[in-house]
Amino acid sequence: MMIDTLLNVITNTRLKLLLKSDTITCEAYNQFTTIDLVFNSEKIQFMTRKCKIQIDLHQRLNHLSIITELCLQTISVQLSTWWLWKKMNTEALSAYLQIHLSLKRFLDDKTMMNDRVCKIIRVLQKIIEKFIFLTKSLNWVRDFWNQSCFEVVMKSRWLQIIWKTQDTLEAWNEYLKHNDHKNKIIWQTKCAHFRTQMHELSEALKSIWRFAKWARIESQLLKKLSQFSSLKRSNIDHMTTTFEEKIKILQRKFFSSSSQANVSDIAESFIFLTVSFNSRITEDEVKQTIRQIKADKVLSASDISNRALQASLAELTSVLTSLFNACIIHKYHSKQFKKTQTIVLHKSKKSDYINSKMYRLIALLNIMSKALKLIMIKRLSDIAETHCMLSNAQMRVRRKWFMISTLNLLVDQVHTVWDCEIKYVIFMLSLNIIETFNWVSHVRFLHTLKMKRTSSYIIEWTRSFLENQETSLIFNE
Repeated sequence: MMIDTLLNVITNTRLKLLLKSDTITCEAYNQFTTIDLVFNSEKIQFMTRKCKIQIDLHQRLNHLSIITELCLQTISVQLSTWWLWKKMNTEALSAYLQIHLSLKRFLDDKTMMNDRVCKIIRVLQKIIEKFIFLTKSLNWVRDFWNQSCFEVVMKSRWLQIIWKTQDTLEAWNEYLKHNDHKNKIIWQTKCAHFRTQMHELSEALKSIWRFAKWARIESQLLKKLSQFSSLKRSNIDHMTTTFEEKIKILQRKFFSSSSQANVSDIAESFIFLTVSFNSRITEDEVKQTIRQIKADKVLSASDISNRALQASLAELTSVLTSLFNACIIHKYHSKQFKKTQTIVLHKSKKSDYINSKMYRLIALLNIMSKALKLIMIKRLSDIAETHCMLSNAQMRVRRKWFMISTLNLLVDQVHTVWDCEIKYVIFMLSLNIIETFNWVSHVRFLHTLKMKRTSSYIIEWTRSFLENQETSLIFNE
């Protein structure tokens, strides 16, 4: 009955037998059969390149392995690569910089500043290619794999070849015995590696929260394909599937041109007295700022890591200090610093990723631009705190203003109102300043800095920083 059903299916669907009719597919104790069959349909009939027995493939059954090759129009996936920053040759790196980074200290105009930035980036990229190793990610490589795992696997393969060659019961039993031993060694090594990782995570306070998040969210989920979902702006709009349409939706969502603010109340002719500002950046300030940035942050388009800058601070400090001072004196932010990359990531714990609101952005900045920006932020923060430019109601991004103190102040104010004889209803308005930065009117923002008596060096450099910013959206399609 089963054979008749199989023959009817083969006839109705027009299947074709790929293996030859006399191909031996099972060998056991000097008995040979042709029980295994391989068929293909009409659609893939012309795509089949070969179908045959592959003896050297690993298997524990009596059935021989069958390999089938199809000629398909596939897209080759490039393996991800990364630099081994921790294995860099710091001595050779410093020696190379001393020879090839002998630059002029003084910069007279904006063109020279842009050329200086390009020169530094080219030299750093050259030493990265010359003194830092590049590795590739392989799907079959595991962190727990060691020399013992490699040895037992190679011996198992060798015993399999002996069994295929001699075809004796003794060779078969020896192969099965060692194959069980191989699985035991790999399992023990994997468990030991897992226990070591769990111990390190439990000892490190910073990593325990990341481990808890993984156990709560990601550990029970299957690995998803890194493919960007179809998008639509609202429930009324149609679904977009093409690359160009997705780009337009993301551009409207995150980089839409804000409406022009009413700036008619700004008095252009009014002259404000500014507070004192030291425009000179010191070498110690540059060193301290670069060392504060995390060493292994995600790389920008220039592929320059902060670890490379930290390893070559002795040679780069004077060059970067002269460059940053020229930016402040000429009130100019280099156009190379304005080129960024923006990665589109989906927010966690969302049921549907069709709406563009379910995504967030991460900007990858040039590492030298990040250092200059941090220096200017620190100086502007010092001026604002010293001269009382900030409102007492602003709690976030202020030194020595902690969240616990903010909550205690809020609770005390609520209880003070409640203790009054007249009962009042309490309302609280909380504004997230950072989220609205991309839509702030530049004219009013610069005017506010001027009203706060900020130095013209900071105002004009900020104007140059805000103008003509360029970014590239990155997401998996």
